[in-house]
Amino acid sequence: MAGNSFGQAFRITTAGESHGPGNVVIVDGVPAGIPLTVDDLLIDLNRRRPGQSHITTQRDEADLPEILAGVFEGQTTGTSVAILIRNTDQRSKDYGNIQDVYRPGHADFTLDAKYGFRDYRGGGRSSARETTARVAAGAIAKKLLAHALGAQVIGYVHQVGSIVAEVPHPELVTLQQVEYLADGTPNIIRCPDEANGSRMIALIEEVRKQQDSIGGAATIVATGIPAGLGEPVFDKLKADLAKALFSLPAVLGVEYGVGFGCANMRGSANNDYFVPKESPSATNEATTAAIPAIDKITTQTNRHGGMLGGISSGQAITLRAAVKPTSSLPLEQPTVTRAGEATTIRTKGRHDPCLLPRFIPMAEAMVAIVLADHWLRWCGQKNWKPAT
Repeated sequence: MAGNSFGQAFRITTAGESHGPGNVVIVDGVPAGIPLTVDDLLIDLNRRRPGQSHITTQRDEADLPEILAGVFEGQTTGTSVAILIRNTDQRSKDYGNIQDVYRPGHADFTLDAKYGFRDYRGGGRSSARETTARVAAGAIAKKLLAHALGAQVIGYVHQVGSIVAEVPHPELVTLQQVEYLADGTPNIIRCPDEANGSRMIALIEEVRKQQDSIGGAATIVATGIPAGLGEPVFDKLKADLAKALFSLPAVLGVEYGVGFGCANMRGSANNDYFVPKESPSATNEATTAAIPAIDKITTQTNRHGGMLGGISSGQAITLRAAVKPTSSLPLEQPTVTRAGEATTIRTKGRHDPCLLPRFIPMAEAMVAIVLADHWLRWCGQKNWKPAT
């Protein structure tokens, strides 16, 4: 199957299925000398893993990564990094009844239409289980961004059903706020607005009792990203970020900045005005009148979500992804067999009543991978000088 690689300078290739032996990722383009251990990977893999709370799937996977190549004595070597995450708690028998029946909302029908064959166990390659490999790669991308730029990527649950979090300054949200409540207990919904987060949990519990599921939206914010990342015209930063997020299972919409809110705005209200920075950092001595003093300039507001013309502006990059309700339901639903005969289905197995809490580290990973890729591409361009 083609389409298993993503990125250019920082490039990932994944393989694996939901109920196969495991999932693997090969990461090319990682510079040498970045500290990297299994513990670094486990931080986000533990945030993604199933069974972490009563509002997530109870599949019990340790998600322990094995670094097979590209790391020596705790540092990256500059060669390809290979990581394996084994599957240990598959229940393939739960899917025997769907071998010849299409699950509503899943890729069963379209995979058959494309290949005439599919791995029906848990969705095979189309399962969110594949994202373990991406999260591991994303952890490396995060390390690279922090090491090189002091940058970070943080996501949180913005909405579940009709309940929307009130977060006036997304760029100020910390990982501590996402992962823990004020009293130090785990924030199982991963929403920094505790009051609305509690309401979200109650809604998820309600739909679970009804044998149903609920959708929502996530916000992902990248801070510390310099101005200038992105490649006009087809590899715009916003385009690659959208592709990265849309490549994740269950994502039905992506927007940045004011997003679709711009549809009812006037230009005078949508524009972010350029202003001098209050405390500009030291400028390069080579800066002249012909070269803009980028580090002295910012915008008064950030309706553009940190990207102008598909290139980073130096403001926080702010994105939102709409995530559909889990398609696998124990409720009886109408469907058809592979032969086109009408039937019904009740999906067995262990599934999230809401995908959002575990979606956050997946989204962070894909955003970090794109930013790491574009930063490396930018590094290869910005210091280029013509031969004299």
